Amino acid sequence: MIRLAILGSTRGTYLTAMMEAIQQKRLLATIEIVISNKPNAVILERAKSYGLLTQFVDSQGLTREQYDQHISSLLQQHAVELIVLIGYMRILSADFVTTWENKIINVHPSLLPAFAGKMDLEVHRAVIAAGVKETGCTVHYVTQDVDAGPILLQKKCAVYSGDTPEELKKRVQQLESEAIVETLKFFCS
Repeated sequence: MIRLAILGSTRGTYLTAMMEAIQQKRLLATIEIVISNKPNAVILERAKSYGLLTQFVDSQGLTREQYDQHISSLLQQHAVELIVLIGYMRILSADFVTTWENKIINVHPSLLPAFAGKMDLEVHRAVIAAGVKETGCTVHYVTQDVDAGPILLQKKCAVYSGDTPEELKKRVQQLESEAIVETLKFFCS
């Protein structure tokens, strides 16, 4: 059984897939805490609906290092073994990444290294503009270089002519849910 923490700033779309896998015993894990830097992030409400411990941590008046040290202390208090970033809209400090080396994973909505450094619909717009025929998602370790950590898993889908960024995002998000559960099973074994 692995003890997880979630850091998220947005909707937390694939938290549902993680919780279903945990509840169905397909994933031997517990989610100890869900932390957000946004007080009204949907991920906090989604987490509460599953009875998970949630916490908003305000970054106002703190340097990136001070903020991340506070987050790190919370994670240590909850004996977290692996951190999953779900739409976390903050760049982690070098100290945080070093402290939690090989214990932070992220899902990026492209087949890295392609379209690294972009977020959300910006990624899907760039994929469509580039005219590529295939896209997907990448689960990777988080390192000090954004979207450059070692790749753990990639899942692919077609890009169709006429796709809108929103349509493509929906297909990729389905892959993200599958990819995170598959990757976490690896950590649990």
